[in-house]
Amino acid sequence: MTFDQREKAFENKFALDSELAFRAEARTCKLLGLWVAGELGLSGAEAETYAKTVVAANLDEAGFDDVKRFVMKDITAKGLAITESMVDAKLQTCVTEAQKQILAEKQA
Repeated sequence: MTFDQREKAFENKFALDSELAFRAEARTCKLLGLWVAGELGLSGAEAETYAKTVVAANLDEAGFDDVKRFVMKDITAKGLAITESMVDAKLQTCVTEAQKQILAEKQA
């Protein structure tokens, strides 16, 4: 294998890994959004729409802090007994689930 071939292979792997990470982060936000939507009493198309707004909220900054602020605003406005630490725990569950789903899709 030549140096150029190895370089191209590393570039391809980096691009694939970056795409998978982006998809997993977006899926995580969607799963969290669907959970919060359920807690807010939304279902069906309303829940899907809400989840999309949560995904869009993640575009503000790196990481999930922007998403947590977004959903906590709605949780607080609705007067739900859900703390930020509960959202953090659910977020970690969503990260794990999103990664499983993305890997399953990749293998299919």
